[in-house]
Amino acid sequence: MGAATDLAFALDPVAWARSAGFVAYPWQEGVLRSNGKGLLLNCSRQSGKSTVAALLALHGALYSPGSLSLLLSPALRQSSELFRKVIEAYRQIPEPVATVAESALRLELVNGSRIIALPGREMTVRGYSGVSLLVVDEASRVESDLYFALRPMLAVSNGRLVALSTPKGRRGWWHEVWAEGGDRWERVKVTASECPRISAEFLAEEKRSMPLAWYRSEYLCEFIDPVGAVFAYEDIRAAITYEVEPLYPGVYAS
Repeated sequence: MGAATDLAFALDPVAWARSAGFVAYPWQEGVLRSNGKGLLLNCSRQSGKSTVAALLALHGALYSPGSLSLLLSPALRQSSELFRKVIEAYRQIPEPVATVAESALRLELVNGSRIIALPGREMTVRGYSGVSLLVVDEASRVESDLYFALRPMLAVSNGRLVALSTPKGRRGWWHEVWAEGGDRWERVKVTASECPRISAEFLAEEKRSMPLAWYRSEYLCEFIDPVGAVFAYEDIRAAITYEVEPLYPGVYAS
């Protein structure tokens, strides 16, 4: 690989991914070329969100020497599956950076970059710092306490957080940042009907075979109220105001 080609691949992750045989959908191209520090991928099952997240981690490791990427999911099995996609892509790219160490959960390159897969437990992640890229898979299933424990790892490095998932109701940090996180988050939503790999016939069968609420979450990427909820989410939000004067100002001030 010549210096010009290597520079082109460093500047354009889409061209680099294409060299490894991966042809991205338009939305995946946008994700690969995004420079946002916070990226939310609310994408259907089997839409390709895990693949594009793996490519982001691998591209960063190759072209940002000394970087640290962490892949986190609620369970180690899920993290290891995401890591497998990293390894599959690594083995397909032309003239990859050589490895120093490789295992089922860790890739370390001679340029000092590391990609590590971890389970979603607070005790396993607190020891890491200077994280360049934090990928949170199945984000709607990651508890809020763990999410808040993860964020400080990005403070010094000014790293990126990429969270990918389908919704799991109107609850938790994943819904909160999607609905009310403001413009500091870049949001990508891809429903199953927008994915060329998923046929209309398959979706019709899925809709007949599962509860509608489950179908709307997994394939339409909708945040819906839990079955049996007494009050709708919109009604609860409408009842909240921050304009009421406290009865005893200053009592609860620290």
